[in-house]
Amino acid sequence: MPDILDRARTQVLDGGTGLDEAGVLDVLRLPDEQLSAALQLAHEVRMRWCGPEVEVEGIVSLKTGGCPEDCHFCSQSGLFASPVRSVWLDIPSLVEAARQTAATGATEFCIVAAVRGPDERLMRQLREGVAAIRAEVEIQVAASLGMLTQAQVDELVEMGVHRYNHNLETCRSFFPRVVSTHTWEERWETLRMVRASGMEVCCGGILGLGETVEQRAEFAAQLAELDPHEVPLNFLNPRPGTPLGDQPVVEARDALRAIAAFRLAMPRTILRYAGGREITLGDLGTRDGLLGGINAVIVGNYLTTLGRPADEDLALLDELRMPVKALSATL
Repeated sequence: MPDILDRARTQVLDGGTGLDEAGVLDVLRLPDEQLSAALQLAHEVRMRWCGPEVEVEGIVSLKTGGCPEDCHFCSQSGLFASPVRSVWLDIPSLVEAARQTAATGATEFCIVAAVRGPDERLMRQLREGVAAIRAEVEIQVAASLGMLTQAQVDELVEMGVHRYNHNLETCRSFFPRVVSTHTWEERWETLRMVRASGMEVCCGGILGLGETVEQRAEFAAQLAELDPHEVPLNFLNPRPGTPLGDQPVVEARDALRAIAAFRLAMPRTILRYAGGREITLGDLGTRDGLLGGINAVIVGNYLTTLGRPADEDLALLDELRMPVKALSATL
């Protein structure tokens, strides 16, 4: 076993302290013949520091498309010639989506909007939507609305939103290559305010944007510094009409190396399968990731792409004897 895995076994598995950037890079550079050992160690770390439960979440877009930002991977940007067009979801549809999500056994329902940040109309609709969901469905409500002001953070807390998602997307050094209409630091400031408010912080990103393996290690270290409650790990699913529409898909073995490395960087964090796993990993790779550090999944479809049917993921969790996390007694 390479030195890095020996060191990780002592430092991360036994001691609960995540690998630093250099250690993550060593894991990302492991040869293929050591991948199984890395995944096995990451699974042991997950079981030791997080337990066997898997958190299941569904997501829905309250406002789809028409976003003024130029995130090069995103088909919801109004600046690109992608087929996605601006659509708003009404409150009854939002409640029904939450009900269907809860029916899968999910404990998390995340309301997402394609915006730079929420305006008064969006905040009003979110307030009505959250109130309607909490009145009719037993599920935790999270939100992802872009960059926030302090007043908006306070308003989300008042509504009862318990977790806020705002992805850094990639490492600080690579971010300007992917987005030019706002900065990495602006995203970090929103996350700082969310953490200070008492809401749980959900922050991850997308692998396969064109970053180097060194920048993937940088990203893992920056996420570990933020210490989010949850890290959604996406793999680029290239979208037609976007600047990254012709970007190659991440190879499965590199995706699995990243899963193991991110788990070894953040032993106590919820590490969630998010977009792109279907085309990057397929069914077999999805299983390998769940046995390699992943302990949460988004079930059903994503915002603009199709996911695996929820019953397939739930059946796989049952087969692997990984219990779905129960809903908290206090919503």
